This record gives sequence, C-alpha cells and structure tokens, in this order.
Amino acid sequence: MAYLGGADHVDGSWELNVLVTDLQVERTLRVLGDLHIGGVMVKLVDTLDFPMDWSDHALWWPEKNRWLKRSRSTLDQYGVQADAKLHFTPMHKNLRVQLPDLQILDNRVDFSSDVFHAVQHLCKELGIRHPEELSLMKKFDKDDLKKNIKENLNQKEKKKKGKDAKGNDSLAVNGNRTLDHNSQNSLDRLSPYNRSPKGPSPSNTLGHMPGTPGTPGSPYNTLSPNGNMSMMNGTMSPGSMYSLSFESAMESALANSPPVSTKDAFQHLNRPKSFLEKARVNYAWLDSSRSLMEQGLRDNDFTVLKYKFYNFYDLNPKYDAVRINQIYEQAKWAIISEELDCTEEEAMMFGALQVQVQLQSGSSSGHDMVDGLNTTEGGGDDIDAALSDLQETLEGSNLSSPGDITHIPELADYVKFLKPKKFTLKSYKRYWCSFRDTHVAFYRAKEEATGTPINRINFKGCEAHPDVNLQHKKYGIKLYIPGPDGMEEIWLRFETEEQYCRWMAACKLASKGKTMADSSFETEVQSLLKLLSMQKTSSAPENKVITPNNLDINPEDFIPPRHFKKVKTKQTVQRIFEAHSNVRDMGLLEAKLAYIRAWQALPEFGVSYFVIKMSNGKKEELMGIHPNKVIRMDLNSGDSIKTWRYDSLRSWHVNWEVKNVILEFEEGKVVFSSLSADCKVVHEFIGGYIFLSMRSQDKNQTLDVELFHKLTGGRL
Repeated sequence: MAYLGGADHVDGSWELNVLVTDLQVERTLRVLGDLHIGGVMVKLVDTLDFPMDWSDHALWWPEKNRWLKRSRSTLDQYGVQADAKLHFTPMHKNLRVQLPDLQILDNRVDFSSDVFHAVQHLCKELGIRHPEELSLMKKFDKDDLKKNIKENLNQKEKKKKGKDAKGNDSLAVNGNRTLDHNSQNSLDRLSPYNRSPKGPSPSNTLGHMPGTPGTPGSPYNTLSPNGNMSMMNGTMSPGSMYSLSFESAMESALANSPPVSTKDAFQHLNRPKSFLEKARVNYAWLDSSRSLMEQGLRDNDFTVLKYKFYNFYDLNPKYDAVRINQIYEQAKWAIISEELDCTEEEAMMFGALQVQVQLQSGSSSGHDMVDGLNTTEGGGDDIDAALSDLQETLEGSNLSSPGDITHIPELADYVKFLKPKKFTLKSYKRYWCSFRDTHVAFYRAKEEATGTPINRINFKGCEAHPDVNLQHKKYGIKLYIPGPDGMEEIWLRFETEEQYCRWMAACKLASKGKTMADSSFETEVQSLLKLLSMQKTSSAPENKVITPNNLDINPEDFIPPRHFKKVKTKQTVQRIFEAHSNVRDMGLLEAKLAYIRAWQALPEFGVSYFVIKMSNGKKEELMGIHPNKVIRMDLNSGDSIKTWRYDSLRSWHVNWEVKNVILEFEEGKVVFSSLSADCKVVHEFIGGYIFLSMRSQDKNQTLDVELFHKLTGGRL
C-alpha cells in the first residue's frame, strides 16, 4: 500500500517482497515504480547483514518466468507491482551435462544467458572448437517416445512449476535443488566412474575446470556446504587446482573416453523404433535464444550435450582431438542403438573400427592420444602431409584438377535400370547411359549414343542412397528424382565397385547442382572406394585374422542388436576380426575419422525428423531437415515425397499466431505446422544449417552470434 508521509502526503511507494535464495530469507523493500533494477539490488544487499560477494546475483521473477537483468530499466518498465514475489539468486548454477560419449560433467553455467552462449562457454572449457554445431537437450524418459511427447512434457513442466511455486522442490539448503534419489543413482551408474556419496567430483564425473565459475577463488563463488571441492584422490586446495596435470587429465578423459558397456548405456540412450519416435526425440532440444531458467531448468538439473547440426567444419587432428572423439562417440552410439540403419557388412566395419580405436587407445602414450599421430617415425613433413591428406578427405581438395579446363567430364557405361512400381515384378533393363553435367541420357546400345536418347533425366536435386551388398557383389544406387508430382524413384545397378563409386560420386555432386568438373569428384570417388574396401571380408587365413593380444570382446558392445542376433556370438566375433584386418594399420584419430566418414555415408545420416501437417493437408506427414535440404516424407515408410534445397530458399519465418512455419522457395511457398515439436525448433534447424553454410574458409573467423539469432529467431 502507498506510504502516508507528513501532512497526509502519499509518495506512491509500495512494498516489494524478495527472497534471497542463498540465505533462504525474505526481505520486504519499500520501493517506487521508477526505481531501477540496479537500485533494487543495492537496496536489498544493504538490508542483508552478511558479508559476501553478490556480484553474480540477479533478480528472477518466477511467476513471469523471466530474469530482470537490465539494471537501468525500472520496475514499471518490467511491469513489477506490489503482488510480485522476486527471487535474488545466483546467475551461475550447477548443471549436470551428459556429453556425447556418455560421461557426465558437473559444471557451473550461467542460467541467465541464452543457451547458445551457455554452450559456447561450456565448449570453451571442454576444449571443443565450433560450439555452434552443438546444443543442449532436456532429458526425458523412454516412455515419452511412445506417447505424444509434446503434451506429456508440457504436463511435467506444469507439475514442476507447481512444485517451484510451493517451494517444496525448487529451493533447498543454500538454494540448491537435489535430484530424486533413484534418478540420481540411475545417472551415476551411467558415468564410467564411481560416484562418491558426498557429491560431484572429477573422480566420478568430469569436475569443474580450473578458473571456472563455482571454483574456489572464482568471482562467482557463492555459499557451499563445506567450501571445498573434492578432486581426483581426495580434497585439493584451491592452489593445487590450477595445475597443468589436472587440465591434462581432463583433456585425456575427453579425447579418449572410458569404455561404457552397451547394457549400461542402453538404460539412458533413446532407442526410437519408428520414424514417429525419431521425430519425438527432437522435441527435447532447448531454444537457443532463451535462458536455461526460462526453459524450466534449475540448479543441479540434468541435460544432454549433443551435436545438433551435422555439418562438421574444419575437422583438424592437430587441434580437434577432443572434438573428433566426441563426434565419434555420438556416431558410435547412434549406430549401436540403431538410430540409423546399416547393412550387415557396414555393421561389421563399424565394429572393426571400434576395435581398432580401443586397441590404439590402450597402446598410445599420453602424447599420442592427444595428437592422434605416431611421431616416432618420420619428421614434421610426414605429419603435415598426413594432416593435409585427412583434411582433403574430409573437405575435398581446393585445387583444380590438372588438364584441359574446357573438357566436360562424362561417364558412359552399360547400366541396369529399373523404375519400381507396386504390384509388378522387378526386372532390370540394360541401357547404355551417358552422364554429363547433371543429366543422364539412356540409349538401347552404345552404337546409338550419337542419336536421340530414349530417355533423359536431370539428376539435379536428387537423393542418392547406396544399395550395396559386397558378399553378393551387388552394387546399386537408389535414386529419388524431383518431378512435377513429387519424387520419382529409380534404381541403377552396376557391374563393378569402381563403376559404382564413380556414378555415386557423380550423383552426389548432381544432387548439389554440381558436375564432375568439381575438384571434389575424385576425392569422393577415392573415399567411396576406401569405404568399400573396409567392408570386405579378409582373404587371410583364419589364424592370421586375430587382433593383437588375442583381444576378447563382447560383440554386443560393437554391433547393433538386430545384426548381433542373426548369428552366433563366436561367428560375429570372427567376422569383426576379419573386417579388422582391413583397418588394423590405422592410427587412433585415423580410425575415428574413418568411423565418422562411414557414418556420414549412411542414407539417413544428418536427417532430423518432425511430424508435421501441411496447411492444406489432412493427414500427418514427416518433415526431414537435412544439412542442405528439406524433405517431405511419408510418416510410415519414410519415402521421399518432395525435396527442397536451401539454395532455392528465399525466406523462412514463423507465424506465431497460428504456429505455422513458412518457407518460401523459388518454386513456391511451403506452409506447415509442427505436431511433434515446437515450431521454433523446426525453424532453428533450418536457420542453423543456413548459418553454418555461410561459414567462410577463414579459419580465424569470429562467430557471428547476432547473425545466428537473426537466422534462427523465426521473425521476418
């Protein structure tokens, strides 16, 4: 109520209630609406008879779910009135983060900054370059995959807010909220270390990095139960925390992850069984433009750090040991948990590469594990050459191919062709095919190649999926060609693997609107040949196909379950060892990079699914967001209906009133609503991929955060 001064003068002041979460005390301040937020905090601290650093504290408005961080803005400008109850709480709080390799990190994170900045700072502490490729997800139960997750999680958030309002769950001693005991034990079993009952420490999870918020001596340090931090083998003093040995141990643990059994990992991995469940997983991504607190996260909550955008830029073994390992680990668990489908030969190849990684991790010295290179032989020139080869393999050479620059490359071969139709027998027809630019011309025979073709198809914008079975010498490509009525499916079959690799490389370039004159064509061909060579069964005698030290492995930890169940354990192990003979000479990082390249070659790689309904449609469909295109798909079969590439995208935004995503392409407008996730999540995927495609070749470029938010914000 207004304060009555002398001579019945009303000064317009009113009482504001503020809870200091660190002390669990409430203060009532008499304020005016024109008092700025900074003044409120100064006035509040003056009433507290407790000497400590309050610089990391800010005002949080639980009812409105927002931070009051603009210190010069007034209470009136924020809309704060006498009925408001504010919290004075630390901006940096503890967050439990599960990394792609399933290790669990306890870290102090700024809960008041947007998620994009929070991930940036987190990756900086972990030594991961290009943090724009990662983001945070909420942790949700496996049962959520079988339900309408959007409604289910909304109900959970309402219950959580209800508990926060009552103060039963959100505030404990020192303002910290603890996890449920059973949930805590479940998470600790996931960690490759044994968790101490006393609390988080780097002996069980990855602890705080030296100099980070929350460590002794940090300007962000707030009240803690004992004022100490448990370290590797006991309690370390603040001075000893800053040792280089701790940083080295952290980097080693992140660059070479401790093994986790599949049995333990499966308790915490999402294992979607259908496209619908794969789409529901993407609901859990946090909004990059909002803070952690605004999205329902509180002190000591559990989140998942994963690679969200599958556009890996400048993978460099010299600087990216941690980054390469985390990408490899995410790829490994995606394969083993069957998030992506792979053939039996590919499964054995993945298992063999995983065996090689484990062998190299065990035999490498600390220096070799970080650098990923064997420096005992050769000089600096050999190392630089190896790095250049790996770089060119991943990105393609920037050098033009020698020879006549006016020459237009062409592929001309006898190819078996089939246009599959329902309820008809499959029969391939053999044609002489000429692949030039992005067009393929079909002739009945080679002698007719100078005349008019019987058919001519433009492969620009196509989707090319491998259809290969090395055991039966089957080399094929399944193609989806854009047409006026949607995507038309055709199958091509080849006689040799080299023929297949050249056509597949040409199809991949044509899908991007490029021709075989592009400098990356030969690199792509060699990459495909190497990928096939790793899948071949060794012809060496059985006694020669044994891994070093007669390695005893559990095939369940290396092979996806459906391939493991087909044959006996002994036979599966032997097949893994046979495939291992093709990769046994690879170094540690070379094997990880080979695993990543093989993962990238899978047909479903890089596609994030969403259940949608077109503005003029009546049934639910699937929308796949790819690093360079958007795919409209059938919800049950996953077949492509229509594809739009980003290079023809003029504008993209969200109609917030009706929650529609609007994409305007050169050929027309696409409008749809998202049913499995918020429309902002879909829009952020599209804008994020466009942002990543704009990164230049300048390795020293700074991250344009403002541009990222502009492209992903959903506004016109």
